Amino acid sequence: QVQLEESGGGLVQAGGSLRLSCAASGARAIFSFRALGWYRQVPGKQRELVATISSGGSPFYADSAKGRFTISRDNAKNTVDLQMNSLKPEDTAVYYCNFGLTNDYWGQGTQVTVSS
Repeated sequence: QVQLEESGGGLVQAGGSLRLSCAASGARAIFSFRALGWYRQVPGKQRELVATISSGGSPFYADSAKGRFTISRDNAKNTVDLQMNSLKPEDTAVYYCNFGLTNDYWGQGTQVTVSS
């Protein structure tokens, strides 16, 4: 069973940076073959895509993340990271990592709060 654990969230001022990390367990044999993603959700709204990375390392970003966020993966460590720069108050949300870009595997989420 794949389990995901996010870390790295916190409180930061607008314009600051945070790096989120997600570690996968139970997926060593298949991790490198699956796409991975970061999503975020604020109360009362649907979870939305932030960025994905293919098994080959090709990234995709939502418009809100382009130019500010960078997604990366380390297949040896079974991790996927999200470097977030130039953070804005509207980036405040719970951030979730996803394995395989389906609804099967999600982490528990990590809170990111950006103060103005």
